[in-house]
Amino acid sequence: MTTMLVTGGTGTLGRLVTERLRADGHEVRVLSRHSRPYAVDLREGTGLDAAVAGVDVIVHCASTPRGGDERAARNLIRAARKAGVAHLVYISIVGVDRVPLGYYKAKLAVERLIEESGLGWTILRTTQFHDLVLRVLEGSAKLPVMLLPAGVDDQPIEVAEVAERLAELAAAPPAGRVDDMGGPEVRGFPDLARAYLRASGKRRALLPVRLAGRTYRAARAGGHLTPGRAVGKTTFEEYLSTRTATRP
Repeated sequence: MTTMLVTGGTGTLGRLVTERLRADGHEVRVLSRHSRPYAVDLREGTGLDAAVAGVDVIVHCASTPRGGDERAARNLIRAARKAGVAHLVYISIVGVDRVPLGYYKAKLAVERLIEESGLGWTILRTTQFHDLVLRVLEGSAKLPVMLLPAGVDDQPIEVAEVAERLAELAAAPPAGRVDDMGGPEVRGFPDLARAYLRASGKRRALLPVRLAGRTYRAARAGGHLTPGRAVGKTTFEEYLSTRTATRP
C-alpha cells in the first residue's frame, strides 16, 4: 500500500483527489491549515517534516491567488527531499507561460522549482474549473447588466475529471510534464453567460467590455486555452444541471 499526502486536501480539488486515492486503496494523509493531525501552513512549514515522514507520493493541490505559493513550494520540496519522497505531483494551469497574470506567474515559478528539485515529478496543467467560471458569472449577474470581457473564450472543465486524472498520475511513476487537460468545449463568455442565465432563471442584458493590458490581450489570443486537448467530458450545461439538481 502506497502512502500519499495531498496538500490542500480539504479544498475543491484536493478533497476529490483524496477520496479517489482512498477508494483505490492508498493510505492518504490530508494536509491543510486546519486539518488534524496534519494542520500545516505550508508558507511557514511548521510541522511539515512530521507530515511528510514516511510518505511515498505528494500530490500538491494547495494554492492561493493571495500569494505565498513559491515559499510554500520551497518548504514542501525541502521536506520531501529530507523524507526521501519518490514522486511529487503538481496541478498547474494551462497558459501559465503565456498569460502574464500575477497568479499564473507564481504557478509557473512553482513548476520551475519542482522541475529543478531533484525529486521525481509530474506536472499536469488544466483549464479553469466549471465552478470558477460560475463564480465569475454569478458575480457579474449581481448587476442589472452582466459585464463580460469582450472577445475572450474559456474552456471550463469538470473538477472531478481532473481529480481522477491526478489520482492516476499519482499512482504511476514520475512522468514530467504530461499532456494538458482541457474542457470539452471552447466557449465565448456571452455564450457561457446565456447558459448560466437559462439554468438560474435570471434575466440580464449582456455587455461585452474591451479591457486594456497584456493579460487581456493574452486572453483574447487564447493563451489560457488548449483546444487540441479538449479531453474533458462534462459540458458547462451538464455541470449546471447537476448542480441545480443537488441543491436542497
